[in-house]
Amino acid sequence: MRMFPVYAPKLIVKHARIFLSGVIWVKDLGLIEFDKGRFLQTKKGLPEVKQAISELNALIEIQSKQH
Repeated sequence: MRMFPVYAPKLIVKHARIFLSGVIWVKDLGLIEFDKGRFLQTKKGLPEVKQAISELNALIEIQSKQH
């Protein structure tokens, strides 16, 4: 598990793309799980967490189209 003291989307996405599956902890968001390089939405997540996950997955999609 990697811990991020601040929400840095590009750094978080880079970590997920390298390790493909695992769990990260982001201050003020909590635990976020990813699998196959994509972040997984939780059913009980707070709206700001769901928004962050959507943003992270969009960044992954953009980066995958560029490569």
